[in-house]
This record gives sequence, structure tokens and C-alpha cells, in this order.
Amino acid sequence: MSNEATNPKKLPPIITRRIADLETFKISDKDTNYFAMIADPIRDQVPFSIFLEIFEPGGKTPWHRHGNAHEMFFVLSGEAKSVCNGMEVQVKAGESFIVRPGHEHEVMNVGKDKLYCLTVMLPNEDFAELVRSGFRVTLAPEDIATITERR
Repeated sequence: MSNEATNPKKLPPIITRRIADLETFKISDKDTNYFAMIADPIRDQVPFSIFLEIFEPGGKTPWHRHGNAHEMFFVLSGEAKSVCNGMEVQVKAGESFIVRPGHEHEVMNVGKDKLYCLTVMLPNEDFAELVRSGFRVTLAPEDIATITERR
């Protein structure tokens, strides 16, 4: 049986995104971070979420945990600190950290400029749905310049 017969909505073998394609959301007015969706189960039918997460200076996530998902942060620009179960790590551009499932944690921008992270959630664990339940925002010109290195 062909793949087309078992999958009526044939998916492209490669997913591409350009800056103009990134849907960007802020979960709530109180949040100091926002998410530019690169890939997620809703739009792309993949089992994970990948997004560019941008933190304002002094911004941070609320304390939270993921039951089954690993969450990875790769810092593209800026300085981050994460606190998890009393353990504290600080990373800068070119460095990363992974939070294992079940551990309450927060991530904060400890630099003077915005913090840009490539963030991956695997499995998605309804995270894309949470992000998309927020409201749309537009990437600022400085965000586009930072992630495309046009400064």
C-alpha cells in the first residue's frame, strides 16, 4: 500500500521556515517572554515543539514543570539562568541546558539585553497549544536583526 493511501493528507518530506513564516505569541499580558513558533504538532504534525523564545531584559518564566517532556534551551544571544530543584546554572550564547521531566524550574534573563533561546520541548505535552492560546505579537526589528545577524 502506498504512503498516499495510508496518509490522505500527504505531508512534505521537509519543513522550512523563514522569518516571515514565524507565528509569534505571548501567553499572557503578565509574561516577559514570547515565542516564535518554528515547528509544532498543530501546524506541522510533529511530536515536539521548537521555537525561538525571547525574554525581555529581567524577564523570566513562571515556575512550572513538565510531566513527561524534556525541555532544552540553547542560548543564541544573551545570558540565562535556570533554577531547578535547588540547582542553579548560568549559560551564555553558544551554551545550553536541558530540564528533565517532572522538575519544577524557572528560566530568567540575567543579561542587560534581550535573551534569545532556541527552545525544544519533546514530547510537546500540549505546550504548543498553551503558546497558541495566548495572543499574537510581532517580532521587533531588533529581534529580526539579532536572529539574522543583521546588526
